[in-house]
Amino acid sequence: MQRIRIRYAKRGPLRFTSHRDFARAFERALRRAGVPIAFSQGFTPHPKISYASAAPTGVASEAEYLEIGLQATVDPGQLRAALDAALSPGLDVLDAVEAAGGSLADRIEASHWRIELPQVESDVLRAAVKAFEAAPEVLVERLTKQGRRTFDARAAVARIDVVEAAEPSTAAADAPSDERPSGVPAAPCAILDLVVRQVTPSVRPDDVLAGLRVVADLEPPVPPRATRLAQGTLTPQGEIVDPLEADRPEAPIGER
Repeated sequence: MQRIRIRYAKRGPLRFTSHRDFARAFERALRRAGVPIAFSQGFTPHPKISYASAAPTGVASEAEYLEIGLQATVDPGQLRAALDAALSPGLDVLDAVEAAGGSLADRIEASHWRIELPQVESDVLRAAVKAFEAAPEVLVERLTKQGRRTFDARAAVARIDVVEAAEPSTAAADAPSDERPSGVPAAPCAILDLVVRQVTPSVRPDDVLAGLRVVADLEPPVPPRATRLAQGTLTPQGEIVDPLEADRPEAPIGER
């Protein structure tokens, strides 16, 4: 009777939740919240839930999306609040709208990422980014379900920049206070701002970092921390439009 599209976040330690673990937690939250979820037909009915481009395990995200089918009409705002209360802190439901038509997956063309590289100087990262942008292609390897694949990480990158931190990095903030004595300068933390197009095979933040290693021998001494800030339609200016915008009642009819 009704389709609802949901935006949720994976934050803090819950970024290590795998997609399968989140799916189980979300189905339990649906039951706890009393959501009238619809089920598929057949011998083994499944709740009607479809996910769009889930982030890799270990990656934080402010922009994960899914769609559910319901047997009865509900208020999206009340549904959002009920699901958010039923999920663990760190798995946070941020938005819910009634689907106005079209495919959610078709509206996700690119992702916007923030990647923190502790103990890497910004000037070093800028030099690596310059080499990456200048390269006609940057071939990297990754083990996939189809075996080891080689693909061009450069072609998928719509924008890549180094930004200055407006506040202490997440990695620095997580460091114990007794490891940061007063009077000792904070360790450097370069920040990469990245927009990646949705391609096949998908190019992930670690693939771009592998590309920086290929072109500039950049090897962060500690693991980087990636956060997906947005997903959606990519504009000619390189900005990303939230895929739920076209479903809102105030959206122009031609954009739905």
